[in-house]
Amino acid sequence: MGILSNYEPKQVLTFFEEICSIPHGSGNLDQISNYLVKFAQDRGLRYRQDEAQNVIIWKDGTAGYENSAPVIIQGHMDMVAVKTADCQKNLDTEGLDLEVFQEQGENWLTAKGTSLGGDDGIAVAYGLALLDSDSIPHPPLELVVTTDEEVGMDGAMAIDCSDLKGRLFLNIDSEDEGIFTVSCAGGLCATASVPYEKEEKAGTVLKMKLTGFRGGHSGVEINKGRLNANIVLGRVLNAVRRAVQVQLVSISGGEKDNAIATFSEATVLVPQAAAATAEEIMKKEIAVVNEEYATVEKGIEIAVSAEDCEAVTCFTLESSAQVIVLLMDYINGIQRMNPDMENMVQTSLNLGILQTTPEAVVFSSALRGSSETEKMHLLERVRSMVELVGGTVDISGNYPGWEYRPESLLRDTMVAVYKEQYGQEPVVEGIHAGLECGLFSAKLPGLDCISFGPQMRNIHTTAEVLSIDSTARTWELLKSTLAKLK
Repeated sequence: MGILSNYEPKQVLTFFEEICSIPHGSGNLDQISNYLVKFAQDRGLRYRQDEAQNVIIWKDGTAGYENSAPVIIQGHMDMVAVKTADCQKNLDTEGLDLEVFQEQGENWLTAKGTSLGGDDGIAVAYGLALLDSDSIPHPPLELVVTTDEEVGMDGAMAIDCSDLKGRLFLNIDSEDEGIFTVSCAGGLCATASVPYEKEEKAGTVLKMKLTGFRGGHSGVEINKGRLNANIVLGRVLNAVRRAVQVQLVSISGGEKDNAIATFSEATVLVPQAAAATAEEIMKKEIAVVNEEYATVEKGIEIAVSAEDCEAVTCFTLESSAQVIVLLMDYINGIQRMNPDMENMVQTSLNLGILQTTPEAVVFSSALRGSSETEKMHLLERVRSMVELVGGTVDISGNYPGWEYRPESLLRDTMVAVYKEQYGQEPVVEGIHAGLECGLFSAKLPGLDCISFGPQMRNIHTTAEVLSIDSTARTWELLKSTLAKLK
């Protein structure tokens, strides 16, 4: 007997415990993919496993539902597999050690020393429980389980949807019970390269580093008004440029294009007589920024060191001015709010990474947009801005958004079922981050889609927990929704 055998819903938790016994971190999905195939084979269900290890399983509708519109149940099979420093488990070859605990009268599930993989093993467990049952009323079902969602939605990008008939799409990849997600942003990475000319000069080299920024996710936290260290660096350098002759030696900042930069630094050359003035301007500008953003940031710090040099390889004055002005004016942050959903960001850009190579300064940005046309228009704005200083822009990782549908049978049905079950309205919202729903919406025209799930906390970490009680409530919600789609 498993550790979850005495908890409800037994159908779901039995499959979840089996999934947890199989290693299934991103990139290590042979066993879990084949497990799903065997599940279908053992029950005589039609299935397809593709080269990307995605698995689709079909099941006919139950009595009275045979001619109902098919419903797609979708989740991903991979988890973010991490462990504590003292955990001896090999997550490539071993399953998880589950543990149940209580908190404020509710039952919770966690894994000892590792992440749990509730994201998104619970979706797979729900899907298998539906397909395994002969007593749950439902329309024809198409269970779609994708691979490597956590490392770039690779499975959803690769999957062939030509044999999917459903246009009602239940994505079970959200972590907050009572919140229905009905749109998400598409995105891409825009990498701008701005070439520069070099020369050798004497003067004082100032090394400046900005730290102490709060940072955050460039999608879900772009609306919190937090400063981007790379953008602040442009402000500081431009203030210095207005007062003294300044030439760049190098510039860098940030770690990921989809993370709001928490640090940024520059090495510059100024005339020896102007070094003290330049340093004073740098520090004064940061003092002003700290005053302006005192309620948002926790306190930005600046460190400056100076060294007199007889010969330094640096950017020419013209190249320095081009890079500094571009950084000063670089598009960043929220560009438009969604006109249909209150407090929902429509388009944004985050200048996540600055780098200096031997030939160019590289600006790497994450562009997001719920509207595909607006996302691509934002890209054109970046291209135009960069081309003015002789640069070029390359794009990668382009994935589509999922636009809000003003009319949705599926959303109306789920909201009504939720009100019946919980006695209150659910929260219906969009998110300014990517979900597989966007990719499927692009592949399946007319897709009516909603994302939901049971309550989880601290996903992708060793503190990840899943509410067993919420899992049960969400199971009832899912079953009742399918029963209504007759």
